[in-house]
Formats: sequence, structure tokens, C-alpha cells
Amino acid sequence: DGLPATALGFNPPDLNVMQKPPRRKEDSLISGWVFFRYMVIGMYVGIATVGVFVYWYVYDVDSEDRHTLVPFNDLISWGSCKSWEGFRPRDIVGRSFAKDPCSYFTAGKVKASTLSLTVLVVIEMLNAFNALSEDGSLIQMPPWTNPWLVLACLGSVLVHFLVLYTPFLAHIFAVCPLDWHDWVLVMSFSLPVILIDEVLKFFGRCLPSRQTGRRSRFSKTD
Repeated sequence: DGLPATALGFNPPDLNVMQKPPRRKEDSLISGWVFFRYMVIGMYVGIATVGVFVYWYVYDVDSEDRHTLVPFNDLISWGSCKSWEGFRPRDIVGRSFAKDPCSYFTAGKVKASTLSLTVLVVIEMLNAFNALSEDGSLIQMPPWTNPWLVLACLGSVLVHFLVLYTPFLAHIFAVCPLDWHDWVLVMSFSLPVILIDEVLKFFGRCLPSRQTGRRSRFSKTD
């Protein structure tokens, strides 16, 4: 996310910047409300990244590769799979588990790991768009208000595509190509970060200035 982080420096000013009072020198850089927002978004990033991994193993009944699903309790206790009777996972992404069925949870996790990595990449790109404005909605300040950010995010995603779909690079990074169903899954776990931050921004605009860390227009100066 180096390119998007750099491109955020070219963000236009907030639409209501002239209605806000200047920051006092003793004001904290990150208010309690902003810290809470970061915590909520960070928690969702963790849940989505781990969640898509678990979903692939436990619930992904519509997958195109028709991989073997396992109960959640078996997934979290996969280390004891040698004692499981009749466990014969299907071969996926060119890997056979006939000799060692338990390798389905080691070498066979390449698709689940790739999904987790891709969700993390996509969420970070969407979070970059969330950072266009501290409290302004993406409806008010759409992504194209900073074209450099759009180009930077596209560049980062293209690099990720290059890694996924170039066999030599995919082998180095221990990932695999994703099919259409996989990308639908990625976007299903990634897009909610936009909605969550939009809701938080809405409440941020509604809260009194003292709670969000912004001073009132009529507050006294020292």
C-alpha cells in the first residue's frame, strides 16, 4: 500500500474546511472518536481476513473447484486429522492429497491463504478511499477527486494480479490464481469496510465537536 499512502498526500481539502476552527497546539492528533473508528475498522479487517479463510474451508459450497468442506471444529483441530477415519479430501490446484490427507491443511491451504491475502489487499485499497476525508462521505468526495489515489490503487491491484496469474511469481509467493467465484467472495468480504466507515463518519458528523475532537466555532481561545 505504499503507492496509495503516498497518493493520499494529494487529497483535496474537506468541503467544510473553512467552517472548522483552527486546531489548538495542545489538541491531540488523534481524538478518542477517531481512535475508536480506527479500532472498529481494524477489527473488521482482521475478522474479514481470517473469516474468508474459514469460510473457504467450512462453508464454501458453491466453489468451482468443489473442494472438500470440513466442520469448523475439525478445522481448528486439524492437527489430529491423522486419527480421522475416512478423511479423503479432493485434489485441488494441482495438488494431490491421496498419500497424506492431512496436507490438505498445510500445502492445501494455498487457495484459502490466497483469498485471505487478496481480501487484505482489496480492503487496504478501499480504506485508502475512505481516507479521502476525515468525516466526509464518499458520496460528497468520490474517489476521482484525487486521481493520483485512483491510479495508485489501480497500480497496486495490478501488481497483485501479476503475482496471482504469473506462475513463476505465484510459486515464489505461495499463492494461486483465483476464479470468478473466488473474486465474488473477496469482494463480499471486502466491500463492507466502505459501509462501516460511512456509518462511522455519519455518526462523527452528528456528534458534538468535543466528542470528535473538533472545537466549536464559538469556543474560546486561550
